[in-house]
Amino acid sequence: MSTGYLWHALYGWNDTGSGSLTPADPAAGMQPVAFHFAHSDNKRRINELVEVSGLVDQLVKVPARPATADEILRVHTKEHHDRIVSESKLPKGGDAGDGISPFGRGGYEIAALAAGGAIAMVDAVVEGRVDNGFALVHPCGHHATAETGMGFCVFNNVAIAVKHARESLGVDRVAVLDWDVHHGNGTQSIFWEDPSVLTISMHQDRFFPQDEGFVTERGGGSGANTNLNIPLPPGTGDAGYLEAMDAVVVPALRAFDPQLIIVGCGFDPSILDPLSHTMVSAPGFAAMTEKVKAVAEQVCGGKLVMVQEGGYSIHYLAICGALTIAALAGVESIEDPYWFLVENLYGRAQLEPGQKEAIAEAAREVDRIPHPEGPRS
Repeated sequence: MSTGYLWHALYGWNDTGSGSLTPADPAAGMQPVAFHFAHSDNKRRINELVEVSGLVDQLVKVPARPATADEILRVHTKEHHDRIVSESKLPKGGDAGDGISPFGRGGYEIAALAAGGAIAMVDAVVEGRVDNGFALVHPCGHHATAETGMGFCVFNNVAIAVKHARESLGVDRVAVLDWDVHHGNGTQSIFWEDPSVLTISMHQDRFFPQDEGFVTERGGGSGANTNLNIPLPPGTGDAGYLEAMDAVVVPALRAFDPQLIIVGCGFDPSILDPLSHTMVSAPGFAAMTEKVKAVAEQVCGGKLVMVQEGGYSIHYLAICGALTIAALAGVESIEDPYWFLVENLYGRAQLEPGQKEAIAEAAREVDRIPHPEGPRS
């Protein structure tokens, strides 16, 4: 088995400036902070651990390339695209669209490279150059809607890659599993009426964006019942996430029977992440990867692409990434050096009643997912 791996040094040059979510403002009590939450060092540290640990030697390097304007415009409006281009030329860059997602001068080129990185990995997997792959791209993308970026996302990398698979590679049915801790609102909205794409978002309930991502959001029009949300309570941990994989995600993927599975792989559900409360361990992410890899082998010949989304723990993110990539490749990796701490924290090993109820509610929706009609091309 061969596993592709994609990283470009420019992903580590994405400039989110200083400040936690907003720039320093003495009048508002906002002191200067050296790094924005979405600082690119978080992702760079994953790549460096992949290299230093020797894991990279067991992977097939897939080169990144920028998405073209036409590829981006398959998903995003011209107004959004052109605004990012224009602000990217300013001396200090601009913002993705919500005022808390800054990018520096040249940010368009880096965001286009992130979208193109997702495309490049889809090409490598669908064309059979590798069996599966991990695209370590930055900035992330799943909050970006057709009209605007938000939540540290400029363009929706996964959605752009899905459109490429459908329109350029002839893939009939694609499933997107998003396990970032925040709801994949952008991907959901883009494919809301598209019956050829199953979107599954497993996220912390009522977290971000607020007041959406509920089980009742099922898709609309001809895409009815092809959107599935799994909102999980804080503290869910490994046991709950793995139960959700077994009870909801795996049956949903089998029911939809896609030709390609793409995972929006956020590591912000981790137990040491400053922007979440779901408490998943690095070995937990590896176990989730093994489960989606197994179902991919059953339904689509193993064609599985993982695309990096969020993750904000400067201490733990690289560990989560390395263990996940090793699980995808089916090779040995480092041990979790934080395990002595993680194993003693609440929420990892025991499935609580509220978590069971939330998972069961989502599981009841799986039977509504439409099966393919007739042979696939």
